[in-house]
Amino acid sequence: MSRSEKILATFFFIWDIITLMAAFALSVSLFQEELVIMNEWMILAGVLGIWFIIGYWRKLYYLKWNKTLESRPFRYLKAYLILIAVVALLYHILSFPSFERNIILAFSLGFPVMGFTSNFFINNIVNRINQNRNVKHTLVAGVGNAAANVYDYYKSNPNKYAVKGFIKCKKEEALIDQDQIVGDVNNLNDILCDNEVDEIVIAIPVKPSKKIKKIMQAADYHGKRVRYIPDYSELFGKNYKSVKYGEMDSINTRQLPLDETTSYVAKEFFDLFFSTMALIFLSPLLLIVAALIKLDSPGPILYCPLRIGKNGKAFRVFKFRTMKECDATGNKSTQENDPRITRVGKYLRKYSIDELPQFLNVFFGDMSVVGPRPHRSQLNQQFQESTEQYMLRHYFKPGITGWAQVNGWRGPTNTLEQKQQRTAHDLWYIENWKFALDLKIIYMTIFGKKTHSSAF
Repeated sequence: MSRSEKILATFFFIWDIITLMAAFALSVSLFQEELVIMNEWMILAGVLGIWFIIGYWRKLYYLKWNKTLESRPFRYLKAYLILIAVVALLYHILSFPSFERNIILAFSLGFPVMGFTSNFFINNIVNRINQNRNVKHTLVAGVGNAAANVYDYYKSNPNKYAVKGFIKCKKEEALIDQDQIVGDVNNLNDILCDNEVDEIVIAIPVKPSKKIKKIMQAADYHGKRVRYIPDYSELFGKNYKSVKYGEMDSINTRQLPLDETTSYVAKEFFDLFFSTMALIFLSPLLLIVAALIKLDSPGPILYCPLRIGKNGKAFRVFKFRTMKECDATGNKSTQENDPRITRVGKYLRKYSIDELPQFLNVFFGDMSVVGPRPHRSQLNQQFQESTEQYMLRHYFKPGITGWAQVNGWRGPTNTLEQKQQRTAHDLWYIENWKFALDLKIIYMTIFGKKTHSSAF
């Protein structure tokens, strides 16, 4: 196992031990008013020992990112059944007082409920993080020595990177096979349109500076050490970060808060927890709305158009149907006083109740609770062509609500100002993300006046 896999396995093991002890402590508190006595400590130690043996035997904590994570809940269930079988055997063989038998029975029921539920959520979070570790399809700009070094690094890490090709950027000796070269900078837009590319790596030689050479010569003449501090701010702006790319130094040209692992994990955990709680507590309302839609007009309860999500990939978004006739192409925008809107749909749209099924999208991992709103493919293309840096909003998952929406830039995007303001608010959000900002946006979505001012 890799270092990260060992850390994850250790976390799962510690979590399972904590869950087991918590379930046992809860069982003791239900059937015994006194403090835990020696017998209970011995029973707990025995159960912990049995669980450790079963986990080692069944390789419950031998994890691989791409293989065993998806099957872990089922392996956990098998391990639990073995544990219960062993405990049941000891239950019948050994003589326990009646209250200790009740403790054992309560533990046998409580441990899987607490353990399986918590493991399901943790496993879901890990799988979401694992999606971000999938193979990156990379286009390399350059065909010389730097590009060859990058290619060698990729070949040694086939589970992380897949090269889509190399593009010529300047006159340099080609050290890359001709069949790997897919074009040059003049047809880069066509290459990006025709190929699935996650990132571009610039691997071209830097033009040598005569002044730096003179400094180096003087330093060498006098036997002085030199440190070179490059200033990338004029080239890349303020949002860049120096990182290691194997043995090579590299620059992430647009380093954003959610690129940090801790921030990304925190947001994923919050999305899963919040969407689960929302679906549970809002289920009565969702059922009532579904019934009202069916009574109000014939047709399906849900409307599931295609929208553009993270990395420009399309997905189906869940919404309550609010129109008598839904546009099958998803290209026709809603207008104020649109005759297609049903009587129930008018109120659903006004108070954004039609968006509530999107918590399913959040639960399944296509969306986030807070983020830039997903657009139709046609509208996405219009924004891309008319608004600078618009596509940067696709770095992360789209949201049910967002910074643009709570600031009044919801609804129509007919004018250039509407397009620019929505994009500017979305970009400000991803550049300034904080967990507290998400909470603020959720609060403003529910209680803010601007959120519903342009809803129709």
